[in-house]
Amino acid sequence: MAQTSINIRIDDKLKKQFEAICSQIGFNMSTAVNVFARAVVRKKGIPFELTIDEYDEETIKAIEDAEKGVGLSKIYSDLDEMFKDLDADA
Repeated sequence: MAQTSINIRIDDKLKKQFEAICSQIGFNMSTAVNVFARAVVRKKGIPFELTIDEYDEETIKAIEDAEKGVGLSKIYSDLDEMFKDLDADA
């Protein structure tokens, strides 16, 4: 099968990250791009879902805090104290 070349432009940092990952799985970048191209042809489209980040900065911060366990709970000494706090928020 005849071979041809393609030329692409890519951010330098992204290229280094891509190259490192390809190397770890035993590919060079050319092989990885060929695997991607074959998957596109086989699927007749991009072989993964393309989405946008739907969260604003405040939501992203809240998710990160929750994942770290920040601000998730408060300790109460008894039920009366808890209900007073809940009533104050209402």
